[in-house]
Amino acid sequence: MESTRRHFSITEPERNRMDWSAWLSLQLAVFGVISSLCIVIWGLTGGAFWPIWVALGLALPLALQLSIREAVKAPRRWRRLAVQGAVSAVLVGLFVFIWVLTGGYFWPIWPALGLGAALALHAVVLNQLATLRPRERELADRVDVLTRTRRGALDVQAAELRRIERDLHDGAQARLVALTMKLGRAEGRLEEHPEVADLVRSAREDASAAIGELRDLARGIAPPVLADRGLAAAVDALGKRSAIEVAMTARITRRPPPVVETAAYFVVAEALTNVAKHAPHATAHVALLEDPGHLIVEVSDNGPGGARPDGGGLSGLRQRVQALDGTLAVVSNPGEGTVIRAELPCE
Repeated sequence: MESTRRHFSITEPERNRMDWSAWLSLQLAVFGVISSLCIVIWGLTGGAFWPIWVALGLALPLALQLSIREAVKAPRRWRRLAVQGAVSAVLVGLFVFIWVLTGGYFWPIWPALGLGAALALHAVVLNQLATLRPRERELADRVDVLTRTRRGALDVQAAELRRIERDLHDGAQARLVALTMKLGRAEGRLEEHPEVADLVRSAREDASAAIGELRDLARGIAPPVLADRGLAAAVDALGKRSAIEVAMTARITRRPPPVVETAAYFVVAEALTNVAKHAPHATAHVALLEDPGHLIVEVSDNGPGGARPDGGGLSGLRQRVQALDGTLAVVSNPGEGTVIRAELPCE
């Protein structure tokens, strides 16, 4: 008969409470041991009851910790004021206790007035800031709206570009392919008319060149493999077509939004083009990684380095990435190769 085990999960707040309780128990134990030891020493030596000062010094940190721990439970808006009030109350209590032990005129009134004035000033500032909150909230809401609308426009643009690529691939390109086939058959039937056959052959070659240009145009708009198989497959195909040796590492568990996929693809494409152009004998490595809420694209090579971050190609990439609230960093020290790292938000 199999034995069963029950697994109990402890949440983070519960774990924090357990740690705090253990720490408080340890401090109380130390407080008790030291205070008892001081009382024993006083009992053996006599004189004024000096252990009270040792106990007071040990009790002050405990009182501050307990008061601050309770103060941070206040609403977020008043939390700092509550912490200041708790610390002020502990200090005033300390001064009053010292006055009780030492006697004389009631001098704790002065630090109490100073701490009270600081607390009142803090409360006034918070109250005045509260009157400004509606304007701040309005601006924050406006920024959120603009961010959402811009992302929505970018998503629509990416979808429209992919639709155009599909139309070019399935429409114009298919018609041109059919046209070249018909011209080829016509050329075969014009052997007795060489001049006409040359014209048909020239037209077929022009149509074939137009197909190649149209295919390159469609691939530049949105590569078909990117829409069909995802970013990792598209980058892998890009590396295989590259004029340099490219290795790839991809750790992506889910597909990012289409606009992010397109931006990441063109970051890799431009980076590999730059490597092939400026360091044709170098090798490159492409890494596609997931970070919470971000897609990280990193292209590194072992070329001569010295790339200009403000160059035309890299500036265009930076603008494409920044349009998605992403960041693009370029590290290219002479003799140490080049690393291009883009972080694109995926939320």
